[in-house]
Amino acid sequence: MENDHCLSINPAAQIVDITHEIPPQDIHAAAFNLLATYKDFPSNTIHVAVVDPGVGSARRAVLIECAEQFFVGPDNGIFSWICEREGKYHAIHLTNEKFFQHPVSATFQGRDIFAPVAAALSNGAAPEGFGAAIKSLIHLDSLKPKTLSDGVIEASIIHIDRFGNCITNLTGELLGEDLGVVNLVVSGREITSFRKYYREAEDKESEVFCIIGSAGFLEIVAANRSAAAILDAQSGQPVNLIRRSKGK
Repeated sequence: MENDHCLSINPAAQIVDITHEIPPQDIHAAAFNLLATYKDFPSNTIHVAVVDPGVGSARRAVLIECAEQFFVGPDNGIFSWICEREGKYHAIHLTNEKFFQHPVSATFQGRDIFAPVAAALSNGAAPEGFGAAIKSLIHLDSLKPKTLSDGVIEASIIHIDRFGNCITNLTGELLGEDLGVVNLVVSGREITSFRKYYREAEDKESEVFCIIGSAGFLEIVAANRSAAAILDAQSGQPVNLIRRSKGK
């Protein structure tokens, strides 16, 4: 119904649905999917994200300008990883009710607030007309891994996709090229196998290994199996990275 309302306000709008498969109330999954896709869109794209377990509460509705794009949705951390990665953003609290669909539902603000605001923005409404600027947003846990005193890098699983691949907040850029001297520890299990392509493990059913995924993050995967099920892993679970000396 959000698409219908956008098109009723701006019939020329081009609407692309990134996904409708986010698990209910899973803000982290929504944040990751946005993080993995926003750079594929051109400047001035307007993203509407409605994974909103706090709908009807005191949580704010926001419009964010970041990375030469716009993001409309609840202030619940859903956009925080993009803002963290980019470093600079401008946020507006959506309070100008002339842009809302009335009466505003207590449970369907994607239809009544976010979609109409996005459509008005696409029609040329100035961002500052939607409300006052705000200096801070709700943030999820940082994407940045921590380096401990013993040199161990403490990371975490930030998303588990529907195939059971465990996506961490370790990036290929952080790890560098020499993955042969890296061990990963998750659920008490040490993973030493790093591969460039899935096909390199086709003959090793259920082997758990690591790969740099399409979004640039290190993923813990298994050939034809769910790595999450094998490891009994969950989103938010700690992952430790240990660099060993060459030859060991």
